[in-house]
Amino acid sequence: MCGIFGIVGHPEASNLAYLGLHALQHRGQESAGIVASDGERLRAHLSMGHVADIFTVPVIESLPGGAAIGHVRYSTAGGSRLKNAQPLSVEYVGGQMSVAHNGNFVNADELRKSLEADGAIFQSDADTEVVIHLIARSKKATFEDKVVEALSRVKGAYSLLFLAEKKLVAVRDPFGFRPLVLGRLKNSWVLTSETTALDLIEAEFIRELEAGEMVVIDEEGLRTSNPFPPTRLGRCIFEHVYFAKPDSVLFGASVYETRKEMGRQLAREQPVPGADLVIAVPDSGVPAAIGYSQASGIPYDVGLIRSHYVGRTFIEPQQSIRHFGVKLKLSAVRQVLKGKRVVVVDDSIVRGTTSRKIVKMLKAAGATEVHLRISSPPTQWPCYYGIDTPSRQELIASSHSVEEIARYVTADSLGYISLEGLGTAVGDRERNTFCTACFSGKYLTGNFGPASSDEEKKPGPKLVSA
Repeated sequence: MCGIFGIVGHPEASNLAYLGLHALQHRGQESAGIVASDGERLRAHLSMGHVADIFTVPVIESLPGGAAIGHVRYSTAGGSRLKNAQPLSVEYVGGQMSVAHNGNFVNADELRKSLEADGAIFQSDADTEVVIHLIARSKKATFEDKVVEALSRVKGAYSLLFLAEKKLVAVRDPFGFRPLVLGRLKNSWVLTSETTALDLIEAEFIRELEAGEMVVIDEEGLRTSNPFPPTRLGRCIFEHVYFAKPDSVLFGASVYETRKEMGRQLAREQPVPGADLVIAVPDSGVPAAIGYSQASGIPYDVGLIRSHYVGRTFIEPQQSIRHFGVKLKLSAVRQVLKGKRVVVVDDSIVRGTTSRKIVKMLKAAGATEVHLRISSPPTQWPCYYGIDTPSRQELIASSHSVEEIARYVTADSLGYISLEGLGTAVGDRERNTFCTACFSGKYLTGNFGPASSDEEKKPGPKLVSA
């Protein structure tokens, strides 16, 4: 789910990269980095933590040049530690190179073992480093040809930015799993994960890169190609459900509007007759809750308040406070909830533990009934394409019915949007341009899902009675 940003042809490239990463902070909060080029050499600064804390004025001043790429990290392959922070940078026979990656290579372990057996020495746990080794070993003449040869050996999801001394290369995988857009700021070109980063720096949105497209920007200008064999589209539907910022335009559609439409569709499929109130689990559930209210005619109100000051770590009191972690992030508005039959809308249920705590919190605040409505289908399968979902046996919907989950979370009722309804909401009625593997188990690459029975044999999570 990481965020990437690149800019070429601007005297304050690193400063704009910092601003772009700030706009993409929702895509990763573990580490951040920027690499800048002055045309002769690359300079890098990477650190754990948030963008605003890492990039001070002296740090930005230490990254001169007219081109830069940046990355905010959300770890899937490789642990959350500094050695895995990106962009990853190396010096090799062809010069200097940095790479920022959003996605996940499903055959990275296999390639890594092969490269190590051939003498390669890895400096990180990140799957991204595999591509660096493949590029460094390529005998192709140009940098972009080396990149194409390397990527022809990997499988999975990738939106990538490569920075050399005098060149920036951007590539999106043939399925188009992860987003990547092109923008223009006067005489500068910008490439980034989401349009919200373009809005912040007042850059013009040009277009989304096509699946399998490569963009090369150097002293000769910008040129594009489609060097990979075409395949069906597999854009991540969960980007629309949760990951992307609501003000972004993603896969050709407004994220905010698609989330509202998910709520409207959810209300049509899973009504709650006689309910007094619709509320959201903030912030991700808000657009869908508004849509649910619009379609159902049930008034929308704010029944849960999210704290915007929760840090990465906190000291829990030794004397136990029930549901401490959730209460630190969310608080119930008693005056709104007391005596009401409440519909609460959230984007997903993973393990079910957080939903259970939220429902109990709402009832403790005086709600007489709590009806939980989810604007995505049951999450039954792990994602291998860049989302850190648990193993299948940890996903509550993989082994329990909707009724069983409702009893576990202590809701008076539970309803999910259907997969067909979600497809309709995102404008994909034929369901052939999005990846829905986390809901359907139909993976587009690799030997995953229902065809692999090992995980199906493992027991699901045990549900503790209310």
